[in-house]
Amino acid sequence: MTPELIVTLGKHALEVTLIMMSVLLLPALAVGLLVSILQAATQINEMTLSFIPKLLVTAVALVFGGSFLLRILTDYTIRLFESIPALAH
Repeated sequence: MTPELIVTLGKHALEVTLIMMSVLLLPALAVGLLVSILQAATQINEMTLSFIPKLLVTAVALVFGGSFLLRILTDYTIRLFESIPALAH
């Protein structure tokens, strides 16, 4: 196993992680920003007002993006398992 191969495997793992987490975190970030603007405009500083919408949006994103996330993870895992014989040399 060469150092370049290890770096490539790590790079692909980080890319898959970034894609998977962005599907869940970007909608929560957008809702958090909107709730923060609403709280600043109305001067309502309730913690649950920001937590509950982000939780709901994350759950909805997981429901709608779950098949996409599963497909990305299984494709990466299959490619990783198929590359095991090449890694042994």
